[in-house]
Amino acid sequence: MKVVVTGAGGQLGREVSAVFSVGEVELVPLTSADLDITDARTVMARLQAEQPALVINAAAYTAVDACEDDPAPAWGVNAAGAWHLALACRELGTTLVHMSTDYVFDGTLSRPYTEFDATAPASVYGRTKDAGEQLVRDTLDRHYIVRTSWLHGRHGGNFLSTMLRLGRERDQVSVVNDQRGCPTFADDLAQSIAELVGTGAYGTYHRTGSGSCTWFEFARAAFDRADIAVQVLPITTEQFGAPAPRPANSVLENTKANLLGLDSLRPWEEGLDRFLAQLEDQRG
Repeated sequence: MKVVVTGAGGQLGREVSAVFSVGEVELVPLTSADLDITDARTVMARLQAEQPALVINAAAYTAVDACEDDPAPAWGVNAAGAWHLALACRELGTTLVHMSTDYVFDGTLSRPYTEFDATAPASVYGRTKDAGEQLVRDTLDRHYIVRTSWLHGRHGGNFLSTMLRLGRERDQVSVVNDQRGCPTFADDLAQSIAELVGTGAYGTYHRTGSGSCTWFEFARAAFDRADIAVQVLPITTEQFGAPAPRPANSVLENTKANLLGLDSLRPWEEGLDRFLAQLEDQRG
């Protein structure tokens, strides 16, 4: 079976490529330099040449704040890019896995979001991801849309890597304490995608680490486990002052995966321990 991974140079794409490069799979990892998914003709030609049985779209424009002032790149990658892949997959009879996000919700619910809740994105980034979902659903029957939240991996930049660096550089850091979500680690998510594809049950799914916390609680746990002595101050989203609105509640309930009998992803605390161990291994 041939599997194409777009966004293969990112923190999720690299983990997905590792999970799927086993057994009888012929893996074709494509970075943004290898394939510009915003170009419909290029996408169609490349997938026609490859003839994959499965495409996993891990490509995304994730500069959430930059989207507010310059939305064009996000619409190009997150919406049009997803559509171009879906159109090519429909032409070839190929299955598509498309990655999405908690930002398709506005975060105002007082309970976790399920796959059955209506989307209501509050940011430009969220709107582009929501549009990408809709275009995939409207275009291609053979699809899995996988929403995740607070993604972290050993490859690439993320909140944890930034916090660990700041904690070593400063005596004090301020972290938002009124946003709650489910930290998810890229290697766990990649494995769960493989399990989901194996079910043949197309549709939209939430796949996140088990449990939830605030960014403040997440950072404090990371500093404690990494033995970094730094004062962590809780602040509000308003005090942080980011240009783009963030969901206050990003907790995603993995309802449909549970109904299928799929295993839950490991608790975020265990994922954090593994992440820190991976960073230590990388440092040698």
